[in-house]
Amino acid sequence: MSRTLAQWLDYQQHVNPHTIELGLDRVRSVWQRMGAVAPARRVVTVAGTNGKGSTVALIAAMARGAGLRVGAYTSPHLLAYNERIRIDGTDADDASLLASFERIETARGDTLLTFFEYATLAALDLFARAGLDLAVLEVGLGGRLDAVNIVDADVAVITTIDLDHMEWLGPDRDSIGREKAGVARAGRPAIIGEDDPPNGLLDALAGIGAKVERAGIDFTRAWHADGWQWQHADGTAMALPAPALAAEVQYANAAAAIAALHALWIGGGPLAPQDAYAAVCRGLRHVQIAARLQSLGGDPELFVDVGHNPQAARVIAAWLDAQPAKRTHAVYGALKDKDVAGVLAAIGTRVSYWHLAPLDAVSPRGMAIGDLTATLVKVLPGATHDEHADVATALTAARHSAKPGERIIAFGSFFVASAVIAAAQG
Repeated sequence: MSRTLAQWLDYQQHVNPHTIELGLDRVRSVWQRMGAVAPARRVVTVAGTNGKGSTVALIAAMARGAGLRVGAYTSPHLLAYNERIRIDGTDADDASLLASFERIETARGDTLLTFFEYATLAALDLFARAGLDLAVLEVGLGGRLDAVNIVDADVAVITTIDLDHMEWLGPDRDSIGREKAGVARAGRPAIIGEDDPPNGLLDALAGIGAKVERAGIDFTRAWHADGWQWQHADGTAMALPAPALAAEVQYANAAAAIAALHALWIGGGPLAPQDAYAAVCRGLRHVQIAARLQSLGGDPELFVDVGHNPQAARVIAAWLDAQPAKRTHAVYGALKDKDVAGVLAAIGTRVSYWHLAPLDAVSPRGMAIGDLTATLVKVLPGATHDEHADVATALTAARHSAKPGERIIAFGSFFVASAVIAAAQG
């Protein structure tokens, strides 16, 4: 019996009793039965705590600016599953996904795959059939045991290391760094996007034998009157326009993205364009990714962000500090396995009014409204807040309470971001 895309996705949720099951043996065995065809002429894998999606988008935009045919795999999606698999800037269509799922199902036999493993195999399958020059793959969880790691990347990027998914990856930055280092390969470039990486990451990369390139050492970024400059230790330098993405952290993501492409292109590699500088500039000007401090317009202006951990919240806080002072309203919901207290502490008193929304109705991991309110009151005593039935209701209330000239920011989870974008578009 043929299935619709919605039916396939529902089915995939129940094939494996474990929502998350780290390990490469199962997914690799299915991939090998499918032929294990390389997804592209070259592959870049992007791991890290935050900044992965933006860095994937930046690499893809710059590579497409060079005239390359590019596939990008990211997760989770915001509005439609198809967003996870993009070929030359276009989401995978339903028919292609259905055909790929059929091939995966035939190959898997009695092997139990998770929802994410189905998606990863579908991306590799569709990319392999698309004749791509470059595939850019976002790691889902960790690195060493993540399904994406069945592919040997030509270049690995590790954006940032912070405390998230600690029940799976370890209790500190060193442990988490060691797990994320697993995406690197011996003798191949490993780009570190943050200036202060943990020793666990550096030690693990040295043990693998990767060719490490560190932000602030092997490549740097600096600001000047007309923009910013990226420079590599080999003497390559580029005076560049600002990335078309909000928040200062996007300069760090852009610098790591450029370093990844520089590693691919240096010495006239097979994908090297005639004018790398022009390609990078085009990519910076035209890169797009939803829900990264994205403005949805209006007055009061509405912004949406997928930030859901303390490191991401610190980015939001810095962005708020850099904007003209104005009263800020927040639409906020969270998953109960996140450091909600840490997120709230990072935002602090920058928010004047909190509109809280439960997520337990949309995810078994979602935090109920009572727990969310209790955490807010504990971390920020005296914070002005209201409780709402869901994200859409919280957004409506925020729009009613915020005055012209003020702003609203919705964040805390992909579930919050997707609901706000859907409501804004509807």
